[in-house]
Amino acid sequence: MAEYTVLLFVLVILFFISRGARIVSQGYEYTVERFGRYTHTITPGFHLIIPLVDRVGAKVNMMESVMDVPTQDVITKDNAAVAVDGIVFYQVLDAAKSAYEVTNLEHAILNLTMTNIRTVMGSMDLDELLSNREVINARLLQVVDEATHPWGTKVTRVEIKDIRPPRDLVDSMARQMKAERDKRAMILEAEGERQSAILAAEGDKQSKILKAEGVKQSMILEADARKESAQRDAEARERLAQAEAFATEAVSKAVKTGSTQAINYFVAQKYIEAFKALAESSNQKLVLMPMETSSLVGTISGIAEIVKDSLGTENSKGK
Repeated sequence: MAEYTVLLFVLVILFFISRGARIVSQGYEYTVERFGRYTHTITPGFHLIIPLVDRVGAKVNMMESVMDVPTQDVITKDNAAVAVDGIVFYQVLDAAKSAYEVTNLEHAILNLTMTNIRTVMGSMDLDELLSNREVINARLLQVVDEATHPWGTKVTRVEIKDIRPPRDLVDSMARQMKAERDKRAMILEAEGERQSAILAAEGDKQSKILKAEGVKQSMILEADARKESAQRDAEARERLAQAEAFATEAVSKAVKTGSTQAINYFVAQKYIEAFKALAESSNQKLVLMPMETSSLVGTISGIAEIVKDSLGTENSKGK
Protein backbone atom coordinates (compact mmCIF):
# COMPACT_ATOMS: atom_id res chain seq x y z
CA MET A 1 0.00 0.00 0.00
CA ALA A 2 2.84 2.37 0.83
CA GLU A 3 4.42 1.58 -2.54
CA TYR A 4 1.25 2.63 -4.33
CA THR A 5 1.14 5.83 -2.31
CA VAL A 6 4.74 6.72 -3.26
CA LEU A 7 4.08 5.90 -6.88
CA LEU A 8 0.97 8.07 -6.86
CA PHE A 9 2.94 10.90 -5.25
CA VAL A 10 5.63 10.65 -7.92
CA LEU A 11 3.02 10.68 -10.67
CA VAL A 12 1.38 13.74 -9.18
CA ILE A 13 4.76 15.53 -9.02
CA LEU A 14 5.53 14.59 -12.61
CA PHE A 15 2.09 15.81 -13.67
CA PHE A 16 2.61 19.16 -11.96
CA ILE A 17 6.10 19.49 -13.46
CA SER A 18 4.84 18.72 -16.93
CA ARG A 19 2.02 21.20 -16.51
CA GLY A 20 4.28 23.89 -15.08
CA ALA A 21 7.37 23.51 -17.25
CA ARG A 22 7.57 25.93 -20.17
CA ILE A 23 10.33 26.32 -22.79
CA VAL A 24 10.33 29.64 -24.65
CA SER A 25 11.99 29.67 -28.07
CA GLN A 26 14.51 32.31 -29.13
CA GLY A 27 12.80 35.37 -30.61
CA TYR A 28 9.61 34.89 -28.62
CA GLU A 29 8.26 36.01 -25.26
CA TYR A 30 5.28 34.52 -23.36
CA THR A 31 2.93 36.35 -21.06
CA VAL A 32 1.92 34.54 -17.86
CA GLU A 33 -1.57 34.93 -16.39
CA ARG A 34 -2.68 33.91 -12.92
CA PHE A 35 -6.37 33.28 -12.68
CA GLY A 36 -6.74 35.22 -15.96
CA ARG A 37 -4.72 38.26 -14.89
CA TYR A 38 -1.34 39.15 -16.36
CA THR A 39 1.50 38.74 -13.88
CA HIS A 40 4.78 38.72 -15.78
CA THR A 41 6.56 37.87 -19.05
CA ILE A 42 8.93 34.98 -19.52
CA THR A 43 11.84 35.26 -21.93
CA PRO A 44 13.53 32.57 -24.08
CA GLY A 45 14.67 29.58 -22.06
CA PHE A 46 13.27 27.05 -19.51
CA HIS A 47 10.72 28.27 -16.98
CA LEU A 48 8.38 26.77 -14.32
CA ILE A 49 4.95 28.15 -13.58
CA ILE A 50 2.38 27.04 -11.01
CA PRO A 51 0.12 24.46 -12.61
CA LEU A 52 -3.63 25.05 -12.48
CA VAL A 53 -2.93 28.56 -11.18
CA ASP A 54 -0.75 30.12 -13.82
CA ARG A 55 -1.01 29.72 -17.54
CA VAL A 56 0.60 31.11 -20.67
CA GLY A 57 -1.53 33.94 -22.00
CA ALA A 58 0.04 35.04 -25.31
CA LYS A 59 3.02 33.90 -27.32
CA VAL A 60 4.46 37.06 -28.83
CA ASN A 61 6.93 37.15 -31.73
CA MET A 62 9.64 39.67 -30.78
CA MET A 63 11.44 39.54 -34.14
CA GLU A 64 10.99 42.21 -36.83
CA SER A 65 8.06 41.26 -39.01
CA VAL A 66 7.03 42.22 -42.54
CA MET A 67 3.44 42.85 -43.57
CA ASP A 68 2.14 43.53 -47.07
CA VAL A 69 -0.33 46.37 -47.55
CA PRO A 70 -2.86 45.31 -50.20
CA THR A 71 -3.65 47.50 -53.22
CA GLN A 72 -6.18 50.25 -52.63
CA ASP A 73 -7.50 53.17 -54.67
CA VAL A 74 -6.48 56.67 -53.61
CA ILE A 75 -7.94 59.95 -54.88
CA THR A 76 -5.25 62.62 -55.13
CA LYS A 77 -5.68 66.33 -54.48
CA ASP A 78 -6.23 66.99 -58.20
CA ASN A 79 -8.89 64.22 -58.39
CA ALA A 80 -6.73 61.57 -60.04
CA ALA A 81 -7.47 57.98 -59.03
CA VAL A 82 -4.36 55.85 -58.47
CA ALA A 83 -3.87 52.29 -57.19
CA VAL A 84 -1.33 52.06 -54.36
CA ASP A 85 0.19 49.20 -52.41
CA GLY A 86 3.00 49.03 -49.86
CA ILE A 87 4.86 47.15 -47.19
CA VAL A 88 5.33 47.68 -43.43
CA PHE A 89 8.20 46.57 -41.19
CA TYR A 90 7.48 46.47 -37.47
CA GLN A 91 8.84 44.91 -34.26
CA VAL A 92 7.22 44.24 -30.87
CA LEU A 93 9.18 45.80 -28.02
CA ASP A 94 6.76 45.12 -25.15
CA ALA A 95 5.01 41.73 -25.26
CA ALA A 96 2.46 42.61 -22.58
CA LYS A 97 1.30 45.82 -24.33
CA SER A 98 1.08 44.16 -27.71
CA ALA A 99 -1.02 41.38 -26.18
CA TYR A 100 -3.33 43.38 -23.91
CA GLU A 101 -3.46 46.94 -25.35
CA VAL A 102 -4.84 45.99 -28.76
CA THR A 103 -6.81 43.15 -30.26
CA ASN A 104 -5.13 41.54 -33.26
CA LEU A 105 -2.02 43.71 -33.52
CA GLU A 106 -1.26 42.85 -37.14
CA HIS A 107 -4.78 43.71 -38.30
CA ALA A 108 -4.66 46.98 -36.39
CA ILE A 109 -1.32 48.01 -37.94
CA LEU A 110 -2.57 47.08 -41.42
CA ASN A 111 -5.72 49.17 -41.18
CA LEU A 112 -3.87 52.05 -39.59
CA THR A 113 -1.35 52.06 -42.43
CA MET A 114 -4.00 51.88 -45.18
CA THR A 115 -5.94 54.74 -43.63
CA ASN A 116 -2.89 56.97 -43.39
CA ILE A 117 -1.85 56.13 -46.95
CA ARG A 118 -5.17 57.54 -48.15
CA THR A 119 -4.78 60.57 -45.89
CA VAL A 120 -1.19 61.43 -46.81
CA MET A 121 -1.38 60.71 -50.52
CA GLY A 122 -4.82 62.27 -50.87
CA SER A 123 -3.37 65.63 -49.81
CA MET A 124 -0.88 65.69 -52.71
CA ASP A 125 -1.12 66.32 -56.45
CA LEU A 126 -0.40 63.50 -58.85
CA ASP A 127 2.89 64.96 -60.05
CA GLU A 128 4.00 65.49 -56.46
CA LEU A 129 2.85 61.98 -55.62
CA LEU A 130 4.95 60.41 -58.35
CA SER A 131 8.08 62.43 -57.67
CA ASN A 132 8.15 62.54 -53.84
CA ARG A 133 7.91 58.93 -52.80
CA GLU A 134 10.56 59.34 -50.10
CA VAL A 135 8.58 62.19 -48.55
CA ILE A 136 5.45 60.01 -48.51
CA ASN A 137 7.33 57.14 -46.84
CA ALA A 138 8.73 59.45 -44.17
CA ARG A 139 5.34 60.98 -43.35
CA LEU A 140 3.67 57.57 -43.18
CA LEU A 141 6.40 56.20 -40.92
CA GLN A 142 6.06 59.11 -38.52
CA VAL A 143 2.28 58.86 -38.27
CA VAL A 144 2.03 55.05 -37.99
CA ASP A 145 4.91 54.77 -35.52
CA GLU A 146 3.35 57.33 -33.20
CA ALA A 147 0.00 55.52 -33.35
CA THR A 148 1.49 52.09 -32.56
CA HIS A 149 3.70 53.28 -29.69
CA PRO A 150 1.02 52.59 -27.00
CA TRP A 151 0.83 49.00 -28.29
CA GLY A 152 4.47 48.35 -27.41
CA THR A 153 5.34 48.15 -31.10
CA LYS A 154 7.96 49.97 -33.15
CA VAL A 155 7.26 50.55 -36.86
CA THR A 156 10.70 50.69 -38.47
CA ARG A 157 9.79 51.31 -42.11
CA VAL A 158 6.80 52.03 -44.31
CA GLU A 159 7.46 51.73 -48.04
CA ILE A 160 5.18 52.44 -50.98
CA LYS A 161 5.84 49.68 -53.48
CA ASP A 162 3.85 50.76 -56.49
CA ILE A 163 1.74 53.70 -57.66
CA ARG A 164 -0.38 52.90 -60.72
CA PRO A 165 -2.38 55.70 -62.35
CA PRO A 166 -5.25 54.78 -64.74
CA ARG A 167 -4.30 53.73 -68.26
CA ASP A 168 -5.80 56.80 -69.94
CA LEU A 169 -3.93 59.02 -67.49
CA VAL A 170 -0.68 57.18 -68.24
CA ASP A 171 -1.23 57.72 -71.97
CA SER A 172 -1.94 61.40 -71.38
CA MET A 173 1.21 61.74 -69.30
CA ALA A 174 3.20 60.00 -72.02
CA ARG A 175 1.89 62.43 -74.64
CA GLN A 176 2.65 65.35 -72.35
CA MET A 177 6.17 64.06 -71.76
CA LYS A 178 6.69 63.59 -75.49
CA ALA A 179 5.46 67.13 -76.14
CA GLU A 180 7.83 68.50 -73.50
CA ARG A 181 10.74 66.58 -74.99
CA ASP A 182 9.86 67.79 -78.50
CA LYS A 183 9.66 71.32 -77.15
CA ARG A 184 13.06 71.03 -75.48
CA ALA A 185 14.50 69.51 -78.66
CA MET A 186 13.17 72.41 -80.75
CA ILE A 187 14.53 74.92 -78.24
CA LEU A 188 17.93 73.24 -78.26
CA GLU A 189 17.91 73.09 -82.05
CA ALA A 190 16.97 76.78 -82.32
CA GLU A 191 19.64 77.63 -79.76
CA GLY A 192 22.16 75.62 -81.76
CA GLU A 193 21.23 77.42 -84.99
CA ARG A 194 21.46 80.75 -83.17
CA GLN A 195 24.90 79.93 -81.81
CA SER A 196 25.96 78.71 -85.25
CA ALA A 197 24.78 81.97 -86.86
CA ILE A 198 26.56 83.99 -84.19
CA LEU A 199 29.77 82.03 -84.69
CA ALA A 200 29.47 82.37 -88.48
CA ALA A 201 28.94 86.13 -88.13
CA GLU A 202 31.88 86.38 -85.76
CA GLY A 203 34.00 84.37 -88.18
CA ASP A 204 32.98 86.60 -91.11
CA LYS A 205 33.69 89.67 -88.99
CA GLN A 206 37.12 88.40 -88.01
CA SER A 207 37.81 87.47 -91.63
CA LYS A 208 36.92 90.98 -92.83
CA ILE A 209 38.99 92.52 -90.04
CA LEU A 210 41.98 90.37 -90.93
CA LYS A 211 41.49 91.12 -94.63
CA ALA A 212 41.32 94.85 -93.90
CA GLU A 213 44.40 94.57 -91.72
CA GLY A 214 46.16 92.75 -94.55
CA VAL A 215 45.14 95.43 -97.08
CA LYS A 216 46.24 98.11 -94.64
CA GLN A 217 49.61 96.48 -94.10
CA SER A 218 49.99 95.97 -97.85
CA MET A 219 49.23 99.63 -98.51
CA ILE A 220 51.65 100.67 -95.78
CA LEU A 221 54.37 98.46 -97.21
CA GLU A 222 53.63 99.69 -100.73
CA ALA A 223 53.77 103.30 -99.58
CA ASP A 224 57.00 102.62 -97.76
CA ALA A 225 58.36 100.96 -100.90
CA ARG A 226 57.31 103.91 -103.06
CA LYS A 227 58.82 106.31 -100.53
CA GLU A 228 62.04 104.36 -100.45
CA SER A 229 62.07 104.15 -104.26
CA ALA A 230 61.47 107.89 -104.52
CA GLN A 231 64.27 108.51 -102.04
CA ARG A 232 66.56 106.28 -104.04
CA ASP A 233 65.54 108.03 -107.31
CA ALA A 234 66.16 111.39 -105.71
CA GLU A 235 69.52 110.21 -104.45
CA ALA A 236 70.32 108.86 -107.93
CA ARG A 237 69.30 112.13 -109.57
CA GLU A 238 71.32 114.03 -107.00
CA ARG A 239 74.36 111.87 -107.65
CA LEU A 240 73.79 112.25 -111.40
CA ALA A 241 73.56 116.01 -111.02
CA GLN A 242 76.69 115.97 -108.91
CA ALA A 243 78.40 113.87 -111.57
CA GLU A 244 77.19 116.28 -114.29
CA ALA A 245 78.41 119.24 -112.31
CA PHE A 246 81.72 117.52 -111.69
CA ALA A 247 82.02 116.68 -115.39
CA THR A 248 81.12 120.24 -116.40
CA GLU A 249 83.64 121.61 -113.97
CA ALA A 250 86.27 119.22 -115.31
CA VAL A 251 85.50 120.27 -118.89
CA SER A 252 85.67 123.93 -117.90
CA LYS A 253 89.05 123.37 -116.34
CA ALA A 254 90.21 121.47 -119.43
CA VAL A 255 89.07 124.31 -121.72
CA LYS A 256 90.90 126.82 -119.60
CA THR A 257 94.06 124.76 -119.88
CA GLY A 258 93.56 124.41 -123.65
CA SER A 259 92.81 120.62 -123.70
CA THR A 260 90.24 119.59 -126.31
CA GLN A 261 89.93 115.90 -125.37
CA ALA A 262 87.67 116.56 -122.45
CA ILE A 263 85.54 118.87 -124.57
CA ASN A 264 85.34 116.25 -127.29
CA TYR A 265 84.28 113.57 -124.74
CA PHE A 266 81.67 115.82 -123.15
CA VAL A 267 80.18 116.94 -126.47
CA ALA A 268 80.22 113.40 -127.85
CA GLN A 269 78.39 112.10 -124.76
CA LYS A 270 75.69 114.74 -125.07
CA TYR A 271 75.42 114.11 -128.78
CA ILE A 272 74.95 110.38 -128.23
CA GLU A 273 72.36 110.94 -125.50
CA ALA A 274 70.41 113.31 -127.76
CA PHE A 275 70.62 110.84 -130.61
CA LYS A 276 69.44 108.03 -128.31
CA ALA A 277 66.44 110.08 -127.21
CA LEU A 278 65.66 110.84 -130.81
CA ALA A 279 65.83 107.15 -131.74
CA GLU A 280 63.60 106.08 -128.81
CA SER A 281 60.91 108.69 -129.55
CA SER A 282 57.59 107.08 -130.51
CA ASN A 283 56.79 109.86 -132.96
CA GLN A 284 59.86 109.28 -135.08
CA LYS A 285 59.68 106.60 -137.73
CA LEU A 286 62.84 107.36 -139.76
CA VAL A 287 66.35 108.21 -138.50
CA LEU A 288 69.15 109.31 -140.89
CA MET A 289 72.72 108.66 -139.77
CA PRO A 290 75.97 109.69 -141.47
CA MET A 291 77.67 106.84 -143.32
CA GLU A 292 81.20 107.84 -142.35
CA THR A 293 82.39 107.76 -138.78
CA SER A 294 84.92 110.48 -139.53
CA SER A 295 82.07 112.82 -140.38
CA LEU A 296 80.60 112.19 -136.94
CA VAL A 297 83.98 112.74 -135.29
CA GLY A 298 84.49 115.86 -137.33
CA THR A 299 81.16 117.19 -136.33
CA ILE A 300 81.97 116.57 -132.71
CA SER A 301 85.39 118.26 -133.14
CA GLY A 302 83.79 121.26 -134.76
CA ILE A 303 81.35 121.60 -131.94
CA ALA A 304 84.23 121.33 -129.51
CA GLU A 305 86.13 124.15 -131.27
CA ILE A 306 83.05 126.35 -131.12
CA VAL A 307 82.67 125.68 -127.43
CA LYS A 308 86.38 126.35 -126.87
CA ASP A 309 86.24 129.62 -128.72
CA SER A 310 83.18 130.70 -126.82
CA LEU A 311 84.75 129.88 -123.51
CA GLY A 312 88.01 131.59 -124.55
CA THR A 313 86.19 134.73 -125.56
CA GLU A 314 84.38 134.82 -122.24
CA ASN A 315 87.67 134.39 -120.42
CA SER A 316 89.22 137.28 -122.36
CA LYS A 317 86.34 139.56 -121.52
CA GLY A 318 86.61 138.59 -117.98
CA LYS A 319 90.23 139.61 -117.82
